[in-house]
Amino acid sequence: MTRRTAISLAVVGAGPVGLALAVQAARQLPHARVTVFDARPLGGETTNDARTLALSLGSVQQLQRLGAWRPEAAAAIVQVHVSQAPPAAPGPGAEPVVRLSAADQGVALLGAVTGYGAVVQGLQQAWLAAAEAEPQRLGSRFGCQVGPVTTRGHGVDIEVDGTAGGQRFDLAVVAEGGLFGQQPRKTLSRDYGQTAWVGEALLEQPHSGVAYERFTSGGPLALLPLPDGIGGAARSALVWCVGSADDPVRALDAGHRLELLHTLLPREAGRVRALSDLQGFPLGLNARRTLVSGRRVQIGNAAQTLHPVAGQGLNLGLRDAAAAVAALRFADDIDQALRRVEWARAPDRWRTIATTDLLARGFAWNLPGLAALRDLALAGLDRATPLKRRLARQMMFGWRP
Repeated sequence: MTRRTAISLAVVGAGPVGLALAVQAARQLPHARVTVFDARPLGGETTNDARTLALSLGSVQQLQRLGAWRPEAAAAIVQVHVSQAPPAAPGPGAEPVVRLSAADQGVALLGAVTGYGAVVQGLQQAWLAAAEAEPQRLGSRFGCQVGPVTTRGHGVDIEVDGTAGGQRFDLAVVAEGGLFGQQPRKTLSRDYGQTAWVGEALLEQPHSGVAYERFTSGGPLALLPLPDGIGGAARSALVWCVGSADDPVRALDAGHRLELLHTLLPREAGRVRALSDLQGFPLGLNARRTLVSGRRVQIGNAAQTLHPVAGQGLNLGLRDAAAAVAALRFADDIDQALRRVEWARAPDRWRTIATTDLLARGFAWNLPGLAALRDLALAGLDRATPLKRRLARQMMFGWRP
């Protein structure tokens, strides 16, 4: 039964997660008045944002359904290669490797890598088109500062541009979280003592759609396929996590960084020809225990900021957004729908948080004999076909009972 009573919904944050929720709400909640708020001016540049996003197959499909997918700006991931860097490996050619392939899963791709700006632009265009078609129901407030979102009775008050209690909504979804280094600490918080150096690598040979996840003693290292550059140059996104206290990357110039990188990458990744300038970001876990507080729902980085290992943060946020809209679609009672969101999302959310936390810390532990045990675990996982298949499905679609 479709709910007919009108509701007002505020979406705070016009990044990928907030915009994805807004577009889905515009399509699936015809009884809802939806307003998007963001500090970024509408004409604010996003296409030049240097960040890259690793999207799961489920996220790609979600963006395709929303008419926001830009395949020309993305590179497919057809295989994931997971390994541990020496000195853990016993000898040449003996490194245990876990390979997850799209062919083994019966799909065309496991996911894709694209630019942050491409995702935001696609979603923003879809949202603005929907708002133009229904201006009485859908609205935007770009270039405004949103203060506290306060639950009050059966609704929320939102402070906009310094005006306390300026706007009232039935509920608000907050999807504006920022990066770990900029955030106030939430209930569950852990500083990993790591820095992620991110940028672009020019390759000597095509990447062939392979994403490399390499665990080193300082932290995980990833090479993720990107679309070819000018003149067909093969490119990959680099995410290089190192210990912040003894950072081996910060003081090096580009040439010495390249030399160090080649000592860490697996042989299968081939040679990197050049590196772009790298940007460093502190890493940590920062998560709320619940998504819902009264009539306020927090998703994406507003709910949990994760380590970039396995690239699960944005994918989790997009799943949260879809679940929130689905729960409201046929709900006769908002509070009951929000309780359903909290209950339904908990298994996927906490398994994803626990998995990324374990991977971020576990491969950096240097206790005697532990590296050999991790080698055995990787070798065993590669042979355990049912377990490997389940892991691949979880990476593509999140945890499903």
